[in-house]
Amino acid sequence: MQIWPAIDLRGGNCVRLQQGDYGRETVFGDDPASMARHWVDQGGECLHLVDLDGARDGSLINEQAIRNILAAVSVPCELGGGIRDEQAIQRLLDLGLTRLVLGTKALKEPEWFALMAEKYPRKLVLGIDARNGFVATDGWLETSEIQATTLAQQFSELPIDAIVYTDIARDGMLNGPNIPAMQEMKQAVSCPIVASGGVSCRQDVVNLANAGLDACIVGRALYDDKVQLTDLVAIGKGAQKSSS
Repeated sequence: MQIWPAIDLRGGNCVRLQQGDYGRETVFGDDPASMARHWVDQGGECLHLVDLDGARDGSLINEQAIRNILAAVSVPCELGGGIRDEQAIQRLLDLGLTRLVLGTKALKEPEWFALMAEKYPRKLVLGIDARNGFVATDGWLETSEIQATTLAQQFSELPIDAIVYTDIARDGMLNGPNIPAMQEMKQAVSCPIVASGGVSCRQDVVNLANAGLDACIVGRALYDDKVQLTDLVAIGKGAQKSSS
């Protein structure tokens, strides 16, 4: 299981939100590229970038910060937030991003998402953000009536690279991931599942690895020094060895 440090961008800064609430923001630094280098030096295998401004406003806001990160590190980087048209997809891939995470647009225009997935195979990731099992959209400001597993099954046969599954109630709260929800998602589809939200200690990562998750995104626990990335990466590599 791979460990992906999260870098959430807002106003050019590296921040974290609690439960996706834009009013509950903590700023962790004004140099995202330096933060990216730090996590790669600690063993980060992929960086999960989120343009929080873009997620809410529907357009790419933090492009300069993203460019700086890509210039600073050589590991794969994926980005989510505000990617709502093909022009944005092409522009971001041209910048050097490895994968793009789309959520709101996939839910609202599934035919368009399917077309993009076929046109850019293995370059798109379906981002499913759920509140009480139902899909949330528009930077988590709206909750739909579609169950997360139903949406995942709808798209799982497309040539997407993975599904990033976020439990909003756990995100940024340091109270542990929703293991049953993650297991349910893993069992519902055949494509790789990346767990996001709630990791607070090394045991949480052990539990996710034991549940068969392919990767997990860790944010606030790293920034608050609740866990050490080198330790988590070692746990993930151990899980890979035991399953191979």
